[in-house]
Amino acid sequence: MSDLASPPPPGDDALDAVGVLADPVRRALYRYVATAQGPVGRAEAADAVGIQRTLAAFHLDKLVEARLLSTEFARPAGRSGPGAGRPAKLYRRSAVETTVTLPPRAYDTAGQILADAVERAGADRAVHAAAYDTGRDAGRTLVGPGPGTEQEGANEHERERVVAALTARGYEPVPDPEQGCVPTASAADEPAHTPSRILLRNCPFHQLAEDFPPLVCGMNLALLEGLLDGLETSAYRARLDSVPGRCCVVLERVTEEVDEVVDKVADEVPDQDRPAD
Repeated sequence: MSDLASPPPPGDDALDAVGVLADPVRRALYRYVATAQGPVGRAEAADAVGIQRTLAAFHLDKLVEARLLSTEFARPAGRSGPGAGRPAKLYRRSAVETTVTLPPRAYDTAGQILADAVERAGADRAVHAAAYDTGRDAGRTLVGPGPGTEQEGANEHERERVVAALTARGYEPVPDPEQGCVPTASAADEPAHTPSRILLRNCPFHQLAEDFPPLVCGMNLALLEGLLDGLETSAYRARLDSVPGRCCVVLERVTEEVDEVVDKVADEVPDQDRPAD
C-alpha cells in the first residue's frame, strides 16, 4: 500500500508542468502524443498540428522537461544494421502523474484510507453495488433518442454513445487493433462492421487499483456495467481483462454466441450471488 501521509502543497514543478500547457501549440502536441497508439516522432507530431519540425522539437522537449512526456530512441520500422541511420527520438505520454489543487487537497489519501477500511471490513459487495448504481445513474443522464431503424446506423450510434460516455470519464477508449471488427447486418443486407472490443487506455483509478486490485478493479467493472445499463445499450458488455499499461476492464461487442454463453452462466449463478436491482 502507498504511504498515506498527506502530500505536500503543490510545488513549483507541478505548477510549472501545468503552466507549460498554457501554450496552445504545446497543448495540441501534448494531446496528439497522449492519444497516439504508440510513440510519436517529431515529424509526425509536426504534421499533425501543422507546424515545422524544428518548432515541434522545441515544444516536445519542453514537455519532456516538465515530465509530461517521456522519450525513447528507435530506428524506423524495417531499418536495421549498418546504414540504417541513427535511431529517431520518439515521444510518448509520461507515466508521471501531475496533480495541482489550490488550496491543497488530499482526496487520494482519503481514497486510500477508505479502500483499506473496506478491505478490512470485507465490504466489497457493498462497494460494487454502490458503483453499479453510480454508473447506472450516470448512464441514464446520457440516454437520448435512437438513430432510426437502419441496423448499420443503430450499431454506429450505440458505439458512439458508449465511446462518448467512456471518454467523458477519462477512460480513453480505443478499438482493439488485434481483435478487428465483427460483421453486423445492415438494412441493405450487406455487412456493416463494428469494433469487436473497446480497450480503455487509461484507468481513472490507477493508483488505487495498483494498491487494492480486487476491490478497485471489481468496483470499476461494476461501475461500467451500470453505465452500460444506464445507457440502455445491449451492444457491449464489460468484463475484466487485466493487462499492464491499460485499464483492467474491456468492452466486448455482444454477439448471439456471447449471449448464449452468458445466459447459460447466469442460469447457473445462485440468486443470492446476483446484485440486487
